Amino acid sequence: MTAIAAVGAMLAAGLVATSAPAQAAEENLIVNGGFEAGVANWFVNNGNSTDGATLSATSDAYAGSGAALVTGRATTGSGPMQDLSGKVQAGQTYALTARIKYENEAGPATKQFFATMHYGGSTYTNLVSVVATKGQWAQFNGTFTIPASQNVSTARIFFETPWTSTPSTDPALHLMDFTLDDVSVIGAPPPPPPSRTIEVVGKLPGEHNPLIGHKFGADAFGFVHNGRVYLYMTNDTQGYAPDPVTGISPSINYGNINQITLISSEDLVNWTDHGEIQVAGPNGVAPFTGNSWAPGMAKKTVNGKEKFFLYYANGGGSSNVITGDSPLGPWTSERTSTLINGSTPGAEDVAWKFDPAPLVDDDGQGYLYFGGGPASTSMPAAERFNNPKNIRAIRLGDDMVSTQGSAVVVDTPVSFEAAQVFKRQGKYYLSYSSHFGGADFGGNQTPLPGYPGGGQIGYLISDDPMSWPKETYAGVLFPNQSQFFGAGTGGNNHQSVFEFGGRYYFTYHAPTLNKRINGNTTQGYRSPHIQELTFNPDGTIQQVVGTYAGVDQVRDFNPYRLFEAETFGWSKGIATAKVDGGSAQFGTSAPNLVVRDIDNGDWTALSSVDFGTAGAASVTAKVRALAAGGRVQVRLDDVAGPVVGTVEVDTPVGEWAEVTAALQGVSGVHDVYFTYSGPAGADLFELDSWKFAAATGQPELPVTASAQTRCVGGRAYVAVQATNGHTAPVDITLETAYGT
Repeated sequence: MTAIAAVGAMLAAGLVATSAPAQAAEENLIVNGGFEAGVANWFVNNGNSTDGATLSATSDAYAGSGAALVTGRATTGSGPMQDLSGKVQAGQTYALTARIKYENEAGPATKQFFATMHYGGSTYTNLVSVVATKGQWAQFNGTFTIPASQNVSTARIFFETPWTSTPSTDPALHLMDFTLDDVSVIGAPPPPPPSRTIEVVGKLPGEHNPLIGHKFGADAFGFVHNGRVYLYMTNDTQGYAPDPVTGISPSINYGNINQITLISSEDLVNWTDHGEIQVAGPNGVAPFTGNSWAPGMAKKTVNGKEKFFLYYANGGGSSNVITGDSPLGPWTSERTSTLINGSTPGAEDVAWKFDPAPLVDDDGQGYLYFGGGPASTSMPAAERFNNPKNIRAIRLGDDMVSTQGSAVVVDTPVSFEAAQVFKRQGKYYLSYSSHFGGADFGGNQTPLPGYPGGGQIGYLISDDPMSWPKETYAGVLFPNQSQFFGAGTGGNNHQSVFEFGGRYYFTYHAPTLNKRINGNTTQGYRSPHIQELTFNPDGTIQQVVGTYAGVDQVRDFNPYRLFEAETFGWSKGIATAKVDGGSAQFGTSAPNLVVRDIDNGDWTALSSVDFGTAGAASVTAKVRALAAGGRVQVRLDDVAGPVVGTVEVDTPVGEWAEVTAALQGVSGVHDVYFTYSGPAGADLFELDSWKFAAATGQPELPVTASAQTRCVGGRAYVAVQATNGHTAPVDITLETAYGT
């Protein structure tokens, strides 16, 4: 590759408009153009293997205290370079100025210099030129327009002398040292990336599905720990990029997803956003993996320490696991290669070695269920359709990050992917997603009676977590979600089952939020849903019906504590983002998020907040003002409900501070809406946390409780003793897996 800056060449036709004004909304795209920070942000052009020079700072400046000196040039293109990739855009006009000087004693009396752009490969384009007189500062001063057809994914600007193939034959003429100062490229930078903030109300007040309305999430795996449900999901939001005009995003690209989205709840309606876990990719916890799909979660005490294990699919070819100190991390990788791959015994015939779902049995033995995809072509066509044998089960090592023995076949009828196992009353239940037929599954075949149709969730029941013959098939657990949510919501699914408060719950996904954004034509962005799971007397499962209503809130929300502002039952127009530091509610080792992109008219809400009989006296928010004049109005039971308090965000712009507002008439159980107002068109503020203070007469009661198990007359009992250390009365409720 050689630069095309030939001696005396005119600037490329159509590229320069010497009289065109610079664009509006201009800014200088060059960093450290005056070299006051030495040669930071600059380097020697390295577009060709033969290029080379020494770049150093010098005090011989046109203005200020510094300039850049280039010496020892190997080629005519060996000059100071700065990367403008992502800063310039095709079809735009830019104004370029710079000062240049050469003083070589043996050099010519005058010399032409070029400012040149390298667009990658062999594409070089001269931008602006100047003829300098030896020993004197010369000025580049011109404009250039990047052609509308030019690819600007690579755009690197540098300064050079006119090209010749053999500059070493006369280095004094072609390879002189020179000094550069006061470089600027002024024009309109590319527009910011399209906003991914979802402006519609994606989860309607009063409805509990989808679980969240401000982002997407798929393949949710439910995990319960210390009275809280955690959902680990494929981060569908990662590729969401709606067009600023149409609001429609390109279709989802699973190949780019390398993060896991995590939310949690203690009541199944108000969910806290914990952000994303950077699992895979160059900056991931496990950088030897490229994707993170379909997570599964388990905990186990290993060598006396409780540890948490997050399994995920590394694309379709393998699966892996990372380890955490809590359900929220921090996360590390105990492995340097994938856990499940082509060398896993018993998995050789599995096309897709993905969708890993763990189970830790009562005796501490861990199991992993995985697999899916096209059936083996060695099987008869009817068998490929009805019993493709593409799911596997394998024992995990005591460390949960290794496997034991060989994987065994799970003979799931019409199976496609998404195996998951839970245990109930001594029985093991394995659910999975069924395939849609086609050439991968034997072509046009007839399913056996009772077998699942396309895109349904079937299940098996077994006495042994490693034994799943087709005779254990029990039926369809969940029809395709399009049966319940209509056009645009079909496709395959991915589910899990978890137990919480003595009840069983079923997770699944559907593009319902995507549908509310774009109508019946969706682009594959999926959202988490939950329905309660109920059982027949014989242990079989009653078929689940998908609804927007979702599940009941299992307990009222407690406002008298510090809680994260990114906890809500419903929202409109907001987004969340991670910030430095730990969580005020979940501890310093947990990530901290804030609510952001708050505009006039946006709001968030909490479902069924219990303020007690005495009620709340005030509310305190931790905020960072981004514009003057922002405020939060606290309303009850509706986004347009009565205002019971107003928080004036009158703190210094750009600084975090706490603001408090008095409340009037806030008692009992209510939905609480925080409505945001301020100057139109401005981001108003960011929110970190909330805390309500109880009114006088609503003390925090010193209550202690203890529990013991007892055996009386051959029956097991739980004996609970509660002590109220205050004169005020208090109700005590005991919740177990067997009742309340």
